[in-house]
Amino acid sequence: MSSVPEKLRIAIFTETFLPKIDGIVSILCLLLQRLQEQGHYALLFGPPGGPSEYAGAEIIGVGGPRLPFYPELHINIPRRRVWERLKTFQPDLIHVVNPVFLGAFGLAYARRLQAPTVASFHTDLPRYAQFYGVGFMAPAIWAYLRALHNRAAVNLCPSTTVRRELQQQGFRRVRWWQRGIDTDLFTPGERRTDVRAWLTDGHPDDFLLINVGRQAPEKRLELLRTMIFPEPNVRLALIGAGPSHEHLRQVFAGTPTVLTGYLRGQKLVDAYRAADAFIFPSTTETFGLVALEAMACRLPVIAAHTGGVLDTVIDGENGLFYDPARPEEMRHLIRQLRDDPALRHRLADNALAHARSRSWRATMDQLVDYYHAAIRVFRFSTPRLSNQAL
Repeated sequence: MSSVPEKLRIAIFTETFLPKIDGIVSILCLLLQRLQEQGHYALLFGPPGGPSEYAGAEIIGVGGPRLPFYPELHINIPRRRVWERLKTFQPDLIHVVNPVFLGAFGLAYARRLQAPTVASFHTDLPRYAQFYGVGFMAPAIWAYLRALHNRAAVNLCPSTTVRRELQQQGFRRVRWWQRGIDTDLFTPGERRTDVRAWLTDGHPDDFLLINVGRQAPEKRLELLRTMIFPEPNVRLALIGAGPSHEHLRQVFAGTPTVLTGYLRGQKLVDAYRAADAFIFPSTTETFGLVALEAMACRLPVIAAHTGGVLDTVIDGENGLFYDPARPEEMRHLIRQLRDDPALRHRLADNALAHARSRSWRATMDQLVDYYHAAIRVFRFSTPRLSNQAL
């Protein structure tokens, strides 16, 4: 048997990619950049409509209808050309990202090629189902996801909270793949007066809360309407888009709220820098990458005490938690930060220090280490990793 190659050929099957903007896509873009930097070869199969290439990796779109209860996800069914391209590529390993439909084919192809697999869990679809009116499907969704993931050599998750939940649900060989961000891009800096004026709708002296991300029912953004307002001298900027965007325009009509749509790159950094604090009401986050981005721009975070954000926010140290069952507590926390600049600056400084310790390159190198370990054990031990393999 040959040794593990120094330069890997990685095939990635993902249910979501550009032009969609979310945490999974951000992580995948950073992964492809790091693989290119290290001289590895990547081939990505994803939904249609994306670029043909990214960071040196060939991108192949795979079409299909939308998932009825979660319309941002496609039921992508590959045609024969996908198998032919994969077979020609001869991957050393196949990584299935958030396997649902396309990822299931990736696992099947891996078996045909006798290639090791890594699967990564990113989206809590069983919990999302409750927000889309099909909560009764949650046990069946868990069973389906468990069956898929347990076919992989290694299962990766983004937080310790999710790791515990997956293990309780019967997922095997679960390991924590940590998260990092681009701390060269997301940095504190001079606050642009024009951006501050825009996001405060011409009231730059008011206290500005910001939320960034995909706008969908499971994000619980509607809560902010009654939990924040009519608090005096407080304004809100909702940055992002998604299936709830137009609904949120109606919900927040008549309040001091600005909805900007998606922002990326330096425009997003300028928006973070223009704010006083980051507000995060979601209870379904497997990690919450945007909270870490905000912290890297020196913002304290107010968040629900649940989910993946527990690995990022330390209550009273770099942010503030409220009980998700008592969302009215966030009003008191907003007042604290608004009325106590010393507290706000202390939390902001600690938030920045924490974010700077979470390098995206280090987290991608951790993933490549998982790739090497999966290949090594697959080749020299058994076709499947035991629970103690890593």
